[in-house]
Amino acid sequence: MSELLSKSGPPPTYEIAPRSGTAFFLKQGQKLTVIDPTGAQVSDLLAFNQHDIREVLSNGRTLDYASHLFLTTGDSLYSNRSKVMLRIIEDTCGRHDFLFTPCSKDTFRIQYGDKDPPPRCFGHLATALKEFKIEEDQIAVPFNCFMNVTIDGEMGELTIKPPKSKAGDHVDFVAEMDLIVGLTACSASKTNGGSYKPIHYRISSTEQSSHHDTSL
Repeated sequence: MSELLSKSGPPPTYEIAPRSGTAFFLKQGQKLTVIDPTGAQVSDLLAFNQHDIREVLSNGRTLDYASHLFLTTGDSLYSNRSKVMLRIIEDTCGRHDFLFTPCSKDTFRIQYGDKDPPPRCFGHLATALKEFKIEEDQIAVPFNCFMNVTIDGEMGELTIKPPKSKAGDHVDFVAEMDLIVGLTACSASKTNGGSYKPIHYRISSTEQSSHHDTSL
């Protein structure tokens, strides 16, 4: 992870290198901006309660309460304890996924027949979250920022297509509790339109956010 200078000053922009991940604290009330700097790049976002890591982001609870699959501005992301962890307050892309698990070595072994695949998003999340005493078995389904999944209306077949995100598209989340956040630049070529690219992110207070844009 590297820090980039922002044209408008602080808060800083951080870069997640292609095919890697990071983890960090996000305090209640802070805003997390996840940015696709080049377009067509997915980022896996996973969150845990900082004070009790048994509480984790839940796609099941979230989709139950949202009653729709494609979450965007105005939607809330819930924990396994039915508490709001994050709220989406701005979304310039409008298409994300909350069904697929983070790609892993086993994903590529089972689905694609790779004999010895390199670490993927699951491995990158596991490595980054280890610092926070979070084990592999605690890694749940992430909110897959910018991932474009279509669903067949007859059989429910899921199809992964290139992201709709363009360069500079972003999603703004506000934390509703103190969190540990894991974030990746996705490692699955098919998911990212055939190439691996970086992800940028920023952390700011909600007061600061009105004074800084998301361009570099």
